Amino acid sequence: MALLFRAIIIIAIIILIYALIKYIFNPKRKLELAHEKRDFYFLDDKQNVRKNFSLTYKGVMFEGEKFLGTTEEAFEVISVSMWPKNIDRLKGLDRKDFEFIEREILSEYPHASVEWKSPVKEFLRKTEK
Repeated sequence: MALLFRAIIIIAIIILIYALIKYIFNPKRKLELAHEKRDFYFLDDKQNVRKNFSLTYKGVMFEGEKFLGTTEEAFEVISVSMWPKNIDRLKGLDRKDFEFIEREILSEYPHASVEWKSPVKEFLRKTEK
């Protein structure tokens, strides 16, 4: 009976350690941690084109939708549509911040064009002039 009880305790400890390791290395947790620290973090499943990606920069969470198309050599992501999840948090961001975000997206998807949705699109048009 004592041997069975020890085996159950060991199995429970192993399961607990496994759950803890999974929690620590969870990419969504890393995204939320970077969001709280106001750092940059890019969370994407490059193998799944249908799945949107998320990124955080200076405390603002953005979401991007990928669109597949053809290039001269292969099928690639050719278009990315971006929008902020919370418009109120855009306060303080300037054109250079959005250019940085675009460079980071283009480093992951070099054949893509980045299109911003409202209100960022209007902001970038005003600052171009």
